[in-house]
Amino acid sequence: MVRENLFAVEQNIIKVCKQSNRDPKEVTLIAVSKTKPREMIEEAILCGKKEFGENKAQEMKEKCDALPKELKWHFIGHLQTNKVKYVVGRAFLIHSVDSYHLAEAIEAESAKKDVISHILIEVNVAQEETKFGLKPEETLALIEKIAKLKHIRIEGLMTIAPFVENPEENRSVFRKLKELSVDIAGKNIDNVSMSVLSMGMTNDYEVAVEEGATHVRVGTGIFGERDYSKK
Repeated sequence: MVRENLFAVEQNIIKVCKQSNRDPKEVTLIAVSKTKPREMIEEAILCGKKEFGENKAQEMKEKCDALPKELKWHFIGHLQTNKVKYVVGRAFLIHSVDSYHLAEAIEAESAKKDVISHILIEVNVAQEETKFGLKPEETLALIEKIAKLKHIRIEGLMTIAPFVENPEENRSVFRKLKELSVDIAGKNIDNVSMSVLSMGMTNDYEVAVEEGATHVRVGTGIFGERDYSKK
């Protein structure tokens, strides 16, 4: 199942890229493996997949430590400061930084481990009360503050769009995040790149790619429905 699903998603991305005059190499597919057993991840690895996403710090730690070292782990969930120690030094990219308090914790742990942590700033473009993330108008000020930290590199922005039946409803969300990234890139802030735009999930990743996503986070579309009974 994983093999077939992964191939279908990859082909969809290639198709959308061609229709949008984009190079498919510009889009990284993150296989979101949260709650999934190692066996399913290993099946994806056999298909050549090397980038996986987790939203629980300890679950990512366990999988990262047990699976091949060449894999790239993306932390995509809400990160609590007391769990930063599990993520720093393991995550290739932390997608969900939305406060200076969290950035300070990442900075301290990164300094302790003598590593540079690469992060994205999470923006709640749709301003849903149930979601984490900054308001778009708050984003630049936080970036300017975090940019001064020595062990952090800001690589771009991330958003989680609303869950909708019709993916077209999220087009404006993705477009606004892209516009925000262009505006911030134009400021030429030291230690800040806007090369990464992490947006789009199983139900809307094709629209996200059309609107400029560089990273899409697909879980259900690859691994099937999540089993939340497994801790």
